[in-house]
Amino acid sequence: MNKYPALLGALALLFSAAMGSAASPQAASTDTSNGAPVPYTLTMGDMMNTLIQPRHAKLGLAGEAQNWPLAQYALVEIRQSFAGIIKAQPKFMGLPVGQLVDAALTQPMNAVDAAIKEQNVHKFAAAYAQLTAGCNACHAAVEHPFIVIKVPDASAFPNQDFSPRQ
Repeated sequence: MNKYPALLGALALLFSAAMGSAASPQAASTDTSNGAPVPYTLTMGDMMNTLIQPRHAKLGLAGEAQNWPLAQYALVEIRQSFAGIIKAQPKFMGLPVGQLVDAALTQPMNAVDAAIKEQNVHKFAAAYAQLTAGCNACHAAVEHPFIVIKVPDASAFPNQDFSPRQ
């Protein structure tokens, strides 16, 4: 059933190696007794939901519409968002986030990039499916297999037109 057993194996190995040296994350301070606001630290879920998931959807919708400039923009945004996440939270569950992203997503993102440059909708669909599978493989590797990302079948952005400009 799984199309990417080697990727899952590599991610599982990375997970098991890191768990041996994983330190428990420190809880954010919730002391408000002095009246000062306590800064909110984004969780990994916050960052994935606000930075990655909408860009993943927009990338898929732009590619489906063959709006190649918008697809390229969305891919750049995803890469920049992951770079920021890696800086903001270098480890998740004791695992090196940069290595997880690299193992699960670099090759599929490069394939998406190539398909966009070729303006090939069929190659884009295949590469985007690989990217989506990479997301799910990473989720499984960090013991979150219940978070399943899919190719969008509708736009969650009713205020954005994904069709290419003439």
